[in-house]
Amino acid sequence: MAALAWLLIPLVAAIGAGLWGSWANRTRKVRGDGPELIGYARFREAMEKPRPGS
Repeated sequence: MAALAWLLIPLVAAIGAGLWGSWANRTRKVRGDGPELIGYARFREAMEKPRPGS
């Protein structure tokens, strides 16, 4: 009986994690790649600038 009690702990934890994950993801809005691409373009421009003193 004690072994079954120990097996219930991970089962309850997995169910709780699944419920929490679905609840945490419910308000997440789909975001496009716009901000990431803009940031990458800024990074690339900064890396292409010649370094002062070289």
